[in-house]
Amino acid sequence: MTALTLLDYASVLIFALTGALVASRAQLDLVGFAFMACLTAVGGGTVRDLLLDRHPIFWVGQPDYILIAVAASVLVFFTAHLVESRYNWLVWLDSFALSVAVAAGTGAALSLDQSGVIVVLMGVTTGCLGGLMRDVVCNEVPLVLKQGELYVSCAFTGALTAVLAARLGAEPAFSLALCALVCWALRAGSLMFGWQLPVYKSRPPRN
Repeated sequence: MTALTLLDYASVLIFALTGALVASRAQLDLVGFAFMACLTAVGGGTVRDLLLDRHPIFWVGQPDYILIAVAASVLVFFTAHLVESRYNWLVWLDSFALSVAVAAGTGAALSLDQSGVIVVLMGVTTGCLGGLMRDVVCNEVPLVLKQGELYVSCAFTGALTAVLAARLGAEPAFSLALCALVCWALRAGSLMFGWQLPVYKSRPPRN
């Protein structure tokens, strides 16, 4: 099993847990849990593979990914009521999922010798789109778009770090580990210390 495959498995599992947690907040049934878990788990990776023209799409070639997502949804369905603050669990699990998924997307593009711009975009796409789909479908304010909160910028910085490390001759495994670490450190800082980007504030028009 390659490092990229392991990253995809980890991303699918953790994102599936977040999808199921959102389903619990929306009080869906077991089928709804499974749908949300699968959508969140493979959404970003699916778009990545379509854009990179990778065949077959990762979960079509290895259906185990779907089985893992469904198993995660069943686990959360029967245990979510035991969690005191599901939202806190959601945002922290999502931070880990984001970091792993960005590394997976970045690694996939690097393995195909894509340009630096495409590598960064694939890292951002893989990390952000699954969670965006999850929140939109369940009518939640997407974490991606929370006012001023670091999210896409974390994915961008992590992927860019991997590209720069690779250009400097670092081993692929080190580059991807650095990618995940930088991405998670920024996201965790946003959650713990309130790190934010400047937010646009409208001003009254001048006469």
